[in-house]
Amino acid sequence: MTFNVVDLAGAERAPRSPHAPRVLIYSHDTFGLGHIRRCRAIANSLVASYPHISVIIVSGSSVISSFQFGDGVDYVRIPGVEKQSDGRYGPHHLNLDLNDTIRLRTDIIKQVVLSFDPDVVIVDKEPVGLRGELAPALDILRRRGARIVLGLRDVLDEPAKLYEEWRHSGALEALDQIYDDIFVYGLEGIYQPLGGLPNQHLFAHKVRYTGYLKRAVPSPMPPNRFPRITKGPFILVTPGGGGDGAGVIDWVISAYEADPTIALPSLIVFGPFMSRERRKEFTERIARIPKLESLGFEPRLELLMNRAHCVVAMGGYNTFCEVLSFDKPALIVPRVKPRLEQTIRAQRAEELALITMLHDPSQTGDAERDPMVMAAALHALPQRTPPSQAFVPDLLDGLPTISRALADNLSMPIRRRLLAQNAAVTS
Repeated sequence: MTFNVVDLAGAERAPRSPHAPRVLIYSHDTFGLGHIRRCRAIANSLVASYPHISVIIVSGSSVISSFQFGDGVDYVRIPGVEKQSDGRYGPHHLNLDLNDTIRLRTDIIKQVVLSFDPDVVIVDKEPVGLRGELAPALDILRRRGARIVLGLRDVLDEPAKLYEEWRHSGALEALDQIYDDIFVYGLEGIYQPLGGLPNQHLFAHKVRYTGYLKRAVPSPMPPNRFPRITKGPFILVTPGGGGDGAGVIDWVISAYEADPTIALPSLIVFGPFMSRERRKEFTERIARIPKLESLGFEPRLELLMNRAHCVVAMGGYNTFCEVLSFDKPALIVPRVKPRLEQTIRAQRAEELALITMLHDPSQTGDAERDPMVMAAALHALPQRTPPSQAFVPDLLDGLPTISRALADNLSMPIRRRLLAQNAAVTS
C-alpha cells in the first residue's frame, strides 16, 4: 500500500482560532471487549492528566455505550463488523456486503478526522485499520501535521503469522511512512511484539515500551446489587467478552460438579458475546450448585475484580492488566486459536511467576478436559502468591508514561503547529 501524503484535495487545515488540544483514538473492534476497554483506559487517563483536552474514540464496538468515560471523552460508533466462524468478516447488523460496509466506515472515519481535526491520533493495533479503512484518514492526518501514534498490546501473534498479515495489508509500509511513534503497552523484557518483522531499521527507533496499563476501581453506579457470594471471599471467573469463552466456563462448572469440596465459591461472568444457548445451558447447571452464581455482563468488571480473592480467566490483554492492577492470584486458561497471543502472554507471565497457566487439552485435540484437573487448580489457587510478589520493575507504568510522552502535543500544540506552518512557508 502506498500512502499519498501530498496530493490529497481538501486536506489542508483551514485557518481558525486556537483550540484546546484534541485526541482521536481509533479502535476497529471486530470482536470482544479488549480494544474498546484498552482505548477507554487511555482516554480516561489522558483527560485526567490534561483536563482541558477533548478525546473522541472512533469504534466499531456494539457495546461501547455500556462503558463509563471521563469528562472530555466521547465516541463515534461506526457500523460494526464481526469475525464469523469460518474466519471471514461480515457486517454485524447491516444488510450490506463487507465491501460496502468498509466503504461506509472509511467515509465516516475520514469525515470525523476532517471535522474534529485532532492534534494527536492513537491507532489501536491495526496500522491501516480494518481492510485498510484508515488509510485515507491517515493521509489527511499526515498532511495536517498531527502526531500519529500506533498503540500495540504486549503480544500480537506469533511472528511469522503477524508478518504475513501485515505484509499483505500495507501495515509494514505504514510503520515507516506514516507513524511518528509506536507505543507497546508492555515491557520489552516480557515480549517484543514486532521482533520478528524485517527491516527493523525503518521503525525500531520509533518503538517505546510503556509498561502495562494500570486499571482503577470505577465509581459504582446504582443499582449495584452483586450476587450474595460476593459478600465473602470468592473466585471471579471471566472469559472477557465471552464469545469464545464457553470452554473455560464449562471446565469450571464441571469441576464443582465433580468435587463439592472446593473451598471458595465462584462468580461466573459470561460476557456480552456468549450465545444465548450456551448461557442458558450454563445457567441451568449453575442453579444446581450452591457454590456457583452467575452474571450476564458487567461493564464495570473492575469492581468485581477488586472484590474477588482470586481470578480464573482466559488471559486477554485487559484481563491480564486487571489481574496485575488489583494484585490477584490468577489461573489463566489461554486460547490457542485463532491466535497464539493469549498463550504466549500466559507462558511468559508464568515464567515470571506472575500467574499460573493451565493448558486446555481440548483446544488442540490432545485429550478431553478433566474436571478433577480444574478442581485441583481451584483448590490451589487461593494459596498462590499475588503478582506483586514477583517484583517486576515498571510493570504498571503504561498510562503515566503515555501521558508524559504526549505532553508536548497536549500542553501547547498550537505553537508547534504555527512553527511548522511558518517553516513550510519560508522554505
